[in-house]
Amino acid sequence: MNLSPSPTRNQTIALGLRENWRAFSLLVLVNMLVGGMVGLERTVVPLVGTEEFHIASGLVVFSFIIAFGVVKAFTNLFSGVLADRYTRRNVLIAGWIVGLPVPFLLAWAPAWNLIILANILLGISQGLAWSMTVNMKIDLVGPSQRGLAMGLNEAAGYGAVGLTALATGYLATRYGLRPEPFYPGIVYTLLGLVLSVFGVKDTRAYARLEGFRMQVASGEEKAHRPGLLWVFRETSFRNPNLFAVSQAGLINNLNDGMSWGVFPLLFTAYGVGMEGVGWIKAVYPVVWGVGQIVTGPLADKIGRKPLIVWGMLIQTVGHAVIGFAFLPPLLSGLAGSVLLGVGTAMVYPALLAAVSDAAHPSWRASSLGVYRFWRDMGYAIGALMSGIVAGLWGLVWAVHLAGILTLVSGLLVWKRMKPS
Repeated sequence: MNLSPSPTRNQTIALGLRENWRAFSLLVLVNMLVGGMVGLERTVVPLVGTEEFHIASGLVVFSFIIAFGVVKAFTNLFSGVLADRYTRRNVLIAGWIVGLPVPFLLAWAPAWNLIILANILLGISQGLAWSMTVNMKIDLVGPSQRGLAMGLNEAAGYGAVGLTALATGYLATRYGLRPEPFYPGIVYTLLGLVLSVFGVKDTRAYARLEGFRMQVASGEEKAHRPGLLWVFRETSFRNPNLFAVSQAGLINNLNDGMSWGVFPLLFTAYGVGMEGVGWIKAVYPVVWGVGQIVTGPLADKIGRKPLIVWGMLIQTVGHAVIGFAFLPPLLSGLAGSVLLGVGTAMVYPALLAAVSDAAHPSWRASSLGVYRFWRDMGYAIGALMSGIVAGLWGLVWAVHLAGILTLVSGLLVWKRMKPS
């Protein structure tokens, strides 16, 4: 990719949130719809597995999360390469097209294998669409407002996850597990596709402009344009900050993958009703989402590392509140979910901003793809771990193990990551 913008482009585009607020706002709306597609599954699908398909094995029930996590992770890995080759906008549109069958399969699939197929498609869709909304917002705002941009992006996405999880719990209580709870997904996919096709403009020129400015400031004659293997190694292992960020992202989403599968079954076993489970599942991503409106710009002011370390520690406390059941089940679930949401809100925009800090614009999209590969592999690892642990020692031990891993991850960031 040639980082030097054309003179015409250089005159007509500018980096910054204020300068690009219309395009940015549209992408926020699109990402709300992307997040809502994940929220469809948070409350109801594990119970569809146990109650409608009569699946007794936790590992089999959690298989839909494993499928989603693995596919989304690998799609993330290649999304940056696809964006550079086919433009961000085209990849975003492709993500919505792949996601079109998902709500129909979730609502009417006659077999569990088709639910897994829906999650394979959802993983591809999310890996393409969510990755592009992240990249496009980073392109638009430039280096000084990345934390704010990521806070707003993730707030929109995960706020929609939580509100949709709450809505599906209400619909399931009123109408049953299927098909009504999945009707909102039909609206999300159609509206998301229409907005992406007719409203969203590509942002690759903004990344070129930022890279050109960095090239001029550093005196470089030509920007480094590495291949995906080099970026994978740099992001995964060689760069201390990128390594710390990648492992923290993995553990953070391990928590989410665990809660996705375990919480509906655990709190139903404790006697909490469907609406109560819906509230527990909604509080976590809503607090996570809304909190990023504050923590995103805070990451720009105080740096990325403090938010990441303290966010992981607060999540550890949330696991303890749920795992040790200090309170009645519903209150324990709500309190623990609030703490998990606060901790994740601190971590999420700081992690994305830290990757953007460390990666040059010429390979930033690929580096973000590698980071999101490791982060979203956490869904699969968390679900797999939870299924195995629940089968051996019970559901609550999946919560305990996730808490221990989160504590270790936070300490690793404190030890390895340099402030930025």
